[in-house]
Amino acid sequence: MSEKSFTDRQGQYLAFIDAYTRVHGRPPAETDMQRHFQVTPPSVHQMVLTLERAGLIRRQPGVARSIEVLVAPEGLPLLRHPQPVKSSAPRI
Repeated sequence: MSEKSFTDRQGQYLAFIDAYTRVHGRPPAETDMQRHFQVTPPSVHQMVLTLERAGLIRRQPGVARSIEVLVAPEGLPLLRHPQPVKSSAPRI
């Protein structure tokens, strides 16, 4: 497969899916990605759809945990620990 380009954020999702699959022996559920990246369910779902449309992952319709990364492992960035979400609200 020819190398496809992706954004930094997309690369982190791809690296997470790859690492999770290697550690757990199965791909992550969207809730696993939600917990790791500390984002909402719609945010994760939109990212999965974006990665799929870009040809970076493949899923089997109707099959849970079926995400397959289509980028060679050496083409993935290092997985970074997610940064806490910054809030503009003052701390009390």
